[in-house]
Amino acid sequence: MCPAFIHRPDPDLPGWLTWELSDPTRFNGVLGPLRVREEKDGQVRVRMVPTHAHSNLSDVVHGGVTLSLIDIAMFAGARMFGLIEAGTAVTLDLSVQFMGAGRIDEPLDVLVELLRETRRLLFLRGLVVQGEDKVAAFSGTIRKPAAR
Repeated sequence: MCPAFIHRPDPDLPGWLTWELSDPTRFNGVLGPLRVREEKDGQVRVRMVPTHAHSNLSDVVHGGVTLSLIDIAMFAGARMFGLIEAGTAVTLDLSVQFMGAGRIDEPLDVLVELLRETRRLLFLRGLVVQGEDKVAAFSGTIRKPAAR
């Protein structure tokens, strides 16, 4: 377990694990508490509950929040797949297609799927959903940390 993260069973959400930085003053803390779990289909689900602080002037989830959530979810997914530890892995690319707006005060989930792993790269894709509504689709690549 990485000391930079609080990653343990969530007592309030059976079946979910916490996914929080030990230092809440870092960027991830802006999104609030995140939860993560493995799905039966092999995907990883990462959840946040957006608040007013995550809204834009249209009173929906700001696109920058959704982008940040996707980026963080790719790393949470990769860690849940057992492929990386938190640390020096980096996002090489991220392509997002917005399909709708996220609603405030309702769980917003990112479903992450591993497409392929090479020696240094992870190719991922997924969906951002809120209930039955699709908010965004994405694909991205993570470069794994160099062996030390």
